[in-house]
Amino acid sequence: MSEPARSVADRPAARRRRFTVDALFQDTSPRAVGVRDLVTAKEIRLDRIEPDPHQPRRTFDQERLEELAASITREGVLQPIAVRYDADRDRYVIVHGERRWRAAQMAGLTAIPAIVRDVPEERRLLQQLMENVVREDLNAVDRAAALRALKAQMGDVSWERVAEAVGIKRSRLFQLLGTEKLPDAVREDIRAGRLSEKQSRVLQGLAPSAQAALARLIVDEGLGQAEAQRLARAIRDDPEFAAMEPPALLDRLRAMREVVERRPARAAGPSAVAAALARVLDEAAPTGDGAAYIRDAVERASAPAPDGDILVAQIQALALSLAQLADAGLAERERRTLAPRLRALRELIGAALDAHRAR
Repeated sequence: MSEPARSVADRPAARRRRFTVDALFQDTSPRAVGVRDLVTAKEIRLDRIEPDPHQPRRTFDQERLEELAASITREGVLQPIAVRYDADRDRYVIVHGERRWRAAQMAGLTAIPAIVRDVPEERRLLQQLMENVVREDLNAVDRAAALRALKAQMGDVSWERVAEAVGIKRSRLFQLLGTEKLPDAVREDIRAGRLSEKQSRVLQGLAPSAQAALARLIVDEGLGQAEAQRLARAIRDDPEFAAMEPPALLDRLRAMREVVERRPARAAGPSAVAAALARVLDEAAPTGDGAAYIRDAVERASAPAPDGDILVAQIQALALSLAQLADAGLAERERRTLAPRLRALRELIGAALDAHRAR
């Protein structure tokens, strides 16, 4: 005999599924699997965002900013910046991404995607320092400043601890810190990208005036690393360089560069000898026949014909005079006048020997 049918009232209540308002708008498509929306992801008006005054990065390459702005114009901002909210001032302060914020302004955007983070002040500075130190596109001067600030932020720990914290070698750390000892003008060249940190290493240990002069040769005249090292060694070997003013020192380095380079342009022959002779005599460089200039100079000075014995006597006399220069106590003006002519004499000797060998 079948069981009597239950009335609706006698049936157990069905378990009801609860829905929230958010569930009504939830993405249930396959692309949403494993994806969670962030409540901290925003699009914030640019005029509500400002840079952090304590940001370690101090310089921004204008050309690279313009390139980034052009990219943003084409593709938009591909990576959100990170900001924190300052409730007292009702402003969003940049934690990471100031370059993108600046470039977005240049591109004419009115808002930018951002992630809002609640980072304690002591951790915020540490994160900024860490990000800027490990980024190779940050110039060496600003990276050195960031390393020093990071050291203080970590409780003035050893440099070894700092190097370990940012994941760079100890030797690399001290290379970066070496830029702090350079003159202001040289550091500005590094910030502007005109001089690399690697190029600046040759300046270490020189007097400030010598550092500035040699840096100018590297930046303005494309002085190579090997040439710069040779000039730096010559500067260290001659204490007179330390007392020279930068303009005079720069002129002397330029003259020395021509000697140490041994440029092929100084071809053997009368023209090379004539050019060197003109510098020794402090005359204008000859523009015509080099041999004719030499004959004319010999006639004007009534110089005797070459003779082995006479040359030996003249060389000995010159050598004895030069040997006494160290104790001669010449005035600064006399030294400045004499130095380029002596260097030109060295050039003349080399040119004459080269011409003789070429016969």
